[in-house]
Amino acid sequence: MALDMTTARPWPALLDLPWRQRLVDWPEDRLAALPRGLSRHIVRFVRVEGRVVAVKEIKAEIAIREYNMLRLLRRLGQPVVEPIGVVKGRLTKDGEPLDACLLTRHLQFSLPYRAMLSQSLRPETATRLIDALAVLLVRLHLVGFWWGDVSLSNTLFKRSAGEFAAYLVDAETGELHDRLTDGQREHDLDIARVNIAGELMDLQAGGFLGEEHDPVEISDRIIDRYEVLWRELTEIEKFDVGERWRVDERIRRLNSLGFDVGELDITTDFDGATIQIQPKIVDAGHHCRRLLRLTGLDVEDNQARRLLNDLDSYRASKERQNDDEEQVAHDWLMQVYEPVTRAAPPEMRRKIEPAELFHEVLEHRWYMSEAAQRDFPIEDAVADYITKVLPDKPDDSTVVGVDTDEMPVRAER
Repeated sequence: MALDMTTARPWPALLDLPWRQRLVDWPEDRLAALPRGLSRHIVRFVRVEGRVVAVKEIKAEIAIREYNMLRLLRRLGQPVVEPIGVVKGRLTKDGEPLDACLLTRHLQFSLPYRAMLSQSLRPETATRLIDALAVLLVRLHLVGFWWGDVSLSNTLFKRSAGEFAAYLVDAETGELHDRLTDGQREHDLDIARVNIAGELMDLQAGGFLGEEHDPVEISDRIIDRYEVLWRELTEIEKFDVGERWRVDERIRRLNSLGFDVGELDITTDFDGATIQIQPKIVDAGHHCRRLLRLTGLDVEDNQARRLLNDLDSYRASKERQNDDEEQVAHDWLMQVYEPVTRAAPPEMRRKIEPAELFHEVLEHRWYMSEAAQRDFPIEDAVADYITKVLPDKPDDSTVVGVDTDEMPVRAER
C-alpha cells in the first residue's frame, strides 16, 4: 500500500518524516521538546522547516473525520488548532500496518493545563482556566458544535492580559448541528463538570493543588460561568417603549464581553407598549477586530481590550480626542507599543508574546507607582521589568516545566 497524504496545502518536507516507524519509536532528533497534555493516543511534536507540528497516531477514519471537523470549525471562526493533514497507508519496513496520523500546527505560546504545574497551580489559576473553557464552550455551542469530551486536557490555553484564552485541540468526538438542543448543551456541561473534577483530583493527588480546595466546587464554576454568558448572549429581553436606550445598553454589555452583535431581532406588542429584543447573530472577537483595524495587531481579545485602553489613555494624555482615530492609533503604535515590545533583549523576546509583554509592563508600572505613590514613565517601567521580572519568566514558546507524561494520573477518561 502506498503512503497516502492529505494536506490543506502542499508541504513536501512532511514526506521526510519517518512514517514507516511507530510514532512512539520516532528518533529524538526529530522531536521538539514541548510539554504534552494527556491524550488517549500517542502524540509527538516535530520540527518541520522551522515550524512545529503535532502528530497524533489514530485510526484512519477518526483522523479524517477530526481533520475535516477542525477545518470546518476554523472556517466558522472558532478557536481551534489548525489542521495540516492526515497520513494514511503507513507500513513498517516488515509490511506491518500502522495507524494513520493526524497533523496539526502547534499553537505558539500555548500550554496544556498540566504544564502550568511547574509554575505552582493556584486555585485562582484553576478558576481562570475554567472561565476560559466556559467561554470556549459557549462559542462552540453558538455555532451548533457538540463537543462530547469537554475537559481541560482537550484544551490548550494562551495567556491573555492576565487571563487565559482557550483553544479546542481534540475534536474527535464532536458533532456539528444546525442548532443544539438544551439537552445537548446540558450534556456537554455535565461531561465538563465530571472531567474537570477528576483532573483537579489528579492534581491534588500529585500535591499540586492544596487539600483545602474542593475540586468538585471548583469544577462547578464552569456551570455558573457558562450560564451567565449564555443568558447574556441569547436571552430575550423585554422593556417599555420609553426605554429604547436599553437596546444600546444590551449591545454595549455584549461588546464588553468581547462579542459583536451582527443582528438583533426586535419586535413590539400590538399596542406598542413593550419592545422585545434578542441577539440573533453574536460574533466573538469584538476588541481584537477593532485593534486589528486600527493598528494591524492580531492578538487575543483580552489583550486587545488592554491595548485599546492604553491607546485611549494615550489619546487623552495628548489631548487628541478630536483627531482621526486611525492616525492616533498609528502614532501610539510607533511611539509607545513598539518601543516597549522591542526593548527586551532578542534572546528574551521568545519567552512571551509581544502583546502579553506589553500588558505585563503596564501592570508592573502600576505596582511600581502604587509602591512609590507616584507615577513612573513607561520607559522606567520597561527597564525595571526587563531587569527584575523577565529573566525569571518561563519560556512559553518552548519547554514549560516538566514533561506531563511523567505526572500522576488517576485514570484515562
